[in-house]
Amino acid sequence: MATEEPKRPWEQQLRDAAAHLETDLRNVVKYINDEVVPDVRRNGSEALRAAAAELHRLAQRMDEHARKTPAPPPPKSAPKP
Repeated sequence: MATEEPKRPWEQQLRDAAAHLETDLRNVVKYINDEVVPDVRRNGSEALRAAAAELHRLAQRMDEHARKTPAPPPPKSAPKP
């Protein structure tokens, strides 16, 4: 039994588009797996070290700012009735 032809031309266009999307999606997944993931694995530790260094510098700036800024006055307590 042969496959039936679609009754409307847009149905065939939709099927063709879906087939192209599936092929494109497979290609994107293959590219990510073959190119992106290995690069991230190779350079991931370097990225973490760079992030740690930036966080260390940020902590130093925060400490310096805290030393330069006077402590805020304690809050006033509400008068007792």
